[in-house]
Amino acid sequence: SPLHQPFVMPIACPECGSAVERPEGEAVARCTGGLYCPAQRKQALIHFASRRAMDIEGLGERFVEDLVDFGYLKTVADLYRLTLDDLLAMKRRADARDGVTPETVKQGRIATRWAENLLGGIDASRDTALERVLFALGIRDVGEATAKQLARWFGSLDALMAASVDELKTVPDVGPVVSARIHSFFSQEHNREVIAALRANGVRWAEGAPQRTVEGPLAGKTVVLTGGLDALTRDEAGAHLEALGAKVAGSVSKKTSLVVAGEAAGSKLDKARELGIEVWDEAALLAFLRGHGRLP
Repeated sequence: SPLHQPFVMPIACPECGSAVERPEGEAVARCTGGLYCPAQRKQALIHFASRRAMDIEGLGERFVEDLVDFGYLKTVADLYRLTLDDLLAMKRRADARDGVTPETVKQGRIATRWAENLLGGIDASRDTALERVLFALGIRDVGEATAKQLARWFGSLDALMAASVDELKTVPDVGPVVSARIHSFFSQEHNREVIAALRANGVRWAEGAPQRTVEGPLAGKTVVLTGGLDALTRDEAGAHLEALGAKVAGSVSKKTSLVVAGEAAGSKLDKARELGIEVWDEAALLAFLRGHGRLP
């Protein structure tokens, strides 16, 4: 009977029509629609706007949900088309849905300041770095470190988008699985259209010549930062280490060369000791950076 027909996994996403992939050895099948798929839209937008991605100040989860629910955002590129009238209309609709009655004291400029601030945050994010864009796109398994490697290796987004799986596999620490995922993402016409729309709406990132050799005293070394630092933020420390040739990673593994442990370092420090990895405290880090001209 029809009720007992075996389930057949779709080859296309029922929401957006993008290819459905299930990598060999994995139990989960996933839509490759990424930026385009309605089912993934809210989380894709929240990730895109996050501090370590495009860093859009003022765009919280609630605003994303309302902007999507009321049809103002279909892709991340639509963020850069929003107007003050759009945001105010969205707020009126959200208030009506939630039964909120506008207060007369909140009229005029006070009532629009949040929207003006959000538009300012969106506008400020238009000038960014290639690695931030790559991380913001939400390509599976492309974290911050991999995004930086890709940006450095290819120099431009067009070169990366045109790369074959074999060319992607030449990037340090980008293996065959991640290479295939990157290639699949950029092969989807929907994703390419979103990237074109980002450019058309004024999103800009610096590009340059490919950098396929790494020089410096930490070339070839993978460094993990954990715990709190007093003299520098972890982002600042990571930037200094990368300038000296290091790859800064987020987790400790057998491939880790060095762990910098600040205050209240936890499980990452424990794992480093367990694996016999060299550990520096903040004083050792600062001395090293000063010795190589990164700090006065």
